[in-house]
Amino acid sequence: MLWLLKSRERKAVFALMKEAKRRGISVDELTDVMTPEELAAMLPPVKPKFKGKIPDVTRWGLPPDSEVSTKEYWTDEDILAVQESTARGEWEDAAALLASTWGNWDRRNLVNGALGEAAAKDDEWLRAWRKARPGDPGAALVDAESLVHVAWEVRSGLQAKHVTEEQFAAFFRILEQAEEAANEASALAPDDPTPWVTMLAIAMGRQYENDQYLRVWAELVARDPQHRGAHTRALQYWCPKWFGSAELMWEFAETAAAKSPKLAPLLLIAAHESEFQDVPAWRDSRVAGALDGIVAWLDGEGRDHPATRGDRAYAAKALVENGRFDEAVEQFRHLGTRADGGMWAYSGDARAEFLATRYAACFGATKP
Repeated sequence: MLWLLKSRERKAVFALMKEAKRRGISVDELTDVMTPEELAAMLPPVKPKFKGKIPDVTRWGLPPDSEVSTKEYWTDEDILAVQESTARGEWEDAAALLASTWGNWDRRNLVNGALGEAAAKDDEWLRAWRKARPGDPGAALVDAESLVHVAWEVRSGLQAKHVTEEQFAAFFRILEQAEEAANEASALAPDDPTPWVTMLAIAMGRQYENDQYLRVWAELVARDPQHRGAHTRALQYWCPKWFGSAELMWEFAETAAAKSPKLAPLLLIAAHESEFQDVPAWRDSRVAGALDGIVAWLDGEGRDHPATRGDRAYAAKALVENGRFDEAVEQFRHLGTRADGGMWAYSGDARAEFLATRYAACFGATKP
């Protein structure tokens, strides 16, 4: 009979059921021991209703809707310069940039991802690099990452039922080549965690069982226990839609968040994944309790971290859902015109999701 309830009431019921399960008691027993304030907190905040009038977001210093774009683009000047040089078939700048990231593993992973994506489109410059410098660990690293990109291009992002046998065969064959390249890169630079980040993507594609995956994970954390890109990638593996469950996903996110502030946004990603499984989670105590620290990280030490732009999208959504509208507007100020964050795309219309959430933030915020 839940379908008879309004959406807001349904979410409250699901939240009660989840909390009761967590405590190992029935819902009736839970309501007997909870205070009225605690029960009220289970209700999501009343979202602003626009009643036909959309807020003029420019009044809050935000760019007009017409300027918002979902086009993915880089703001890193070094990466932009290298993309231009590789497009001309030159490899020297790419090799130098990747070499300069040694020890800064989060940035190295970012640069490797950009180079791998470029090589997947045209690998003439990468082949020239490998020929000029046989045994270069950087070239092997980019080779492995590019092969992962190629494999997923061949497979496509469609659901498995829409992928042909020929596509799957090619997908697995290319991933085997990528694994060989990743192993080569690791052998050439044993202290580098980056090949193991690529291996995590290969492990997902090759459908590793949990024990197999954990062996790859152990190699990664032995080299960098707080690697952000690796944790973000691994969270997807532990999601119910891949090879985990809601419990394993949240356990992984909580464990990560306890390690470092830069890993705390994984709780927001877990909440977003839960919402798409029709499990209300934005007001989960694990999310609400972490928001202050996440916002402080984004505006402080993590301001220039490679993951910050994507994290601001999750933070903006979480802040709106928790009724913290002024802070959500501030996150949108940082995001500017960029609706290219992965979170927005889940709905199928990234721009519409971005704009709707921004409207909600402004509608609820202090009037300028």
